Amino acid sequence: MSGKKSGKAVKSYTERFYRRNKINFVLAVVSTICMSGMQVLLASLLKELMDVATGGNVQNLLRLVLMTIALLAAFGAAWLMERQFKNNFLKKAVTGYREKAFDTIAGKSISSFNRENTSNYISALTNDVGSIEANYLTGNFSILSQILQAAGALILMFWYSWSMTLTVIALCILPIGISILFGSRIEKQEKEVSEKNAGFMAMVKDLLTGLGVVKSFQAQDEAAALYRERNAQLEQTKCRRRKTSDMVSILSSLSGFLVQMGVFIYGAYLSIQGQITPGVVIAFVQMMNYIITPVQMLPGLFANRRAAVALMEKMAGYEDVEVRQLATETLTDIGDGIFFDHVNFAYGENADTLKDVSVRFEAGKSYAIVGGSGSGKSTLLNLIMGNYPDYKGSITMGGKEINSVNPDNIFDVVSVIQQNVFIFDDTIRQNICMFKKFDRQQVDQAVRMAGLAQLIEEKGESYACGEGGSCLSGGEKQRISIARSLLRRSPVLLVDEATSALDAETAEGVIRSILDIHGLTRLVVTHKLDEKVLSRFDGIVVMKNGRIVEQGNFRELLEKKQYFYSLYMVSRE
Repeated sequence: MSGKKSGKAVKSYTERFYRRNKINFVLAVVSTICMSGMQVLLASLLKELMDVATGGNVQNLLRLVLMTIALLAAFGAAWLMERQFKNNFLKKAVTGYREKAFDTIAGKSISSFNRENTSNYISALTNDVGSIEANYLTGNFSILSQILQAAGALILMFWYSWSMTLTVIALCILPIGISILFGSRIEKQEKEVSEKNAGFMAMVKDLLTGLGVVKSFQAQDEAAALYRERNAQLEQTKCRRRKTSDMVSILSSLSGFLVQMGVFIYGAYLSIQGQITPGVVIAFVQMMNYIITPVQMLPGLFANRRAAVALMEKMAGYEDVEVRQLATETLTDIGDGIFFDHVNFAYGENADTLKDVSVRFEAGKSYAIVGGSGSGKSTLLNLIMGNYPDYKGSITMGGKEINSVNPDNIFDVVSVIQQNVFIFDDTIRQNICMFKKFDRQQVDQAVRMAGLAQLIEEKGESYACGEGGSCLSGGEKQRISIARSLLRRSPVLLVDEATSALDAETAEGVIRSILDIHGLTRLVVTHKLDEKVLSRFDGIVVMKNGRIVEQGNFRELLEKKQYFYSLYMVSRE
């Protein structure tokens, strides 16, 4: 992403921090300014107290005591004000950023989404958000506070003694050099920690998702070794980051002590010479904290802020860059059907996955798409869903070219049942309705048509499905996905190997439920060549090596005794 585009993209995220949140931000800034000013005034008050102690009277002391009480009361009020409005600002800012980040991910096309590792998204919504909150949002307040305290302290120092102030500035060269020296290293290591976190989460996700495979191959020891290795790498990276921070902290503390001692010694000398009062020396020692602390902290705060901006740039980079400029057409129905005309398609630089495909799927009819593994069956459905607009040839639906139709609008007319049905850890009803509100009669009809009535009767709509549908059988999950699709009442239903993981009886029942639905255009990718099922389809499309080699109904294809006949006979053995 170029610098200009990157800045514009990040701005769209930072703007979310302040949306309906400006009052909290302004009041938090005002309270921070007040607190910084009062902290500097405290040094002036200490100076007055010391001067009174060395040559004043009780009346002046009483006046300073009352001023101290008033200052502490004002400081407490400003602190409470800052806590209230700063916390409210952070809450709304982080909430808004997370919503914007999720909208970015959810708005990606399927093809773009599939090219990314989902663990990157998880890290962006968890670890990265925490870093942005601490290093950008909270960091901005810290930067403002440190700068104000340093500026106020310098002004007051010049007011009391310009020679001592110049001495302070000269002595601060050492801690400034230390901060600059280590600042860029901290920024680099912060990015490394973020990247290692994302990689670690990806590995954990893979191990947990594939735990069944790991155990079936008795590879627990190897998996544990991989986990230990990646865990050690992550902690080693974090350890390097902590060591750098500790080194900066130690060197800064030592240099700060040397600066303070130098100022104290020079101030004591000027006091002995009668050029300044002891109170001024105490004030300078106190105000040195407001100079040294920013010198020590600001480079790190700015480095962490840059690292947080880099994380926002990474999040902005997830936005689709392949937005179809002409994809503005809308669909309300599919007209006469879905038609492929001499279509060629390849994934990336690979050889064509689909080669010169021409086929007509007429509205309201059912079609089985069969063929060997890698023949292009699923790719055919992906093109209909608009997931890959860079095909050659023509694919029309309702008379409109697929790659000219708004991608989101395609799913208004197309529903999909896939092999791996995702079930949320919620009730059966919520999984059917996908958290939307539907009329009771509509839901009941979808349940009945999907063959879920018995499940509902036995377990009830409020039955908890478990994580990933762990409390349901494969057939029950597939029927929920069918009911889901039917409830949307879209004119096209795509079924991609939905029964491959089911036993023969359950698979037949699922396909029968789909074929019993009238008024839909149904395209079913299947590898199960069962005569009782296939004979019910209006047409069968046979694919081989990315080409359509045969078309017809079950009886016609058997009589030809060509490729489909071979597939069918092999399946019966």
